[in-house]
Amino acid sequence: RAGSPFQFLQVQKAGARGSVGLIRLQRPQALNALCDGLMEELRRALDAFEADAQVGAIVITGSDKAFAAGADIKEMQDKSFQQCYGGGGFLADWDRVATVRKPTIAAVNGFALGGGCELAMMCDIIYAGETAQFGQPEILLGTIPGAGGTQRLTRAVGKSLAMEMVLTGERISA
Repeated sequence: RAGSPFQFLQVQKAGARGSVGLIRLQRPQALNALCDGLMEELRRALDAFEADAQVGAIVITGSDKAFAAGADIKEMQDKSFQQCYGGGGFLADWDRVATVRKPTIAAVNGFALGGGCELAMMCDIIYAGETAQFGQPEILLGTIPGAGGTQRLTRAVGKSLAMEMVLTGERISA
């Protein structure tokens, strides 16, 4: 992608009038795992679309196999809690999707796990394809969702199912 300002995203305007900002996560070798670089690029793309008067809505999507398989655990494994959760750390750009003033839509196919599930839930609307699978498997790594997942999941699916998903790591399908 020579000349592209994005390494981890494909960003374009779509629709007959170019009024839809389309952001496609592009880390297929890592099932679109959310690394620092991808999240920083996502923030830049969202900022650009929000400032563009021609864009009326923003769609975030991944591939057929994975919307986003979660945070990039390889990138996180050598970081301390403070490096991940402190100001300006690993999660610094994660809530940008939730603060965009234009409508945001998650178009989900395949895996939306952990941070990927949280990213989808930050959007105003989720369209789930037949292959979509949502889950919060952090418990299987000995931790819990860290970017608002427990609160958003409870609002999305109710307390009982949210507790089951968070405490067992089990997935739900579309």
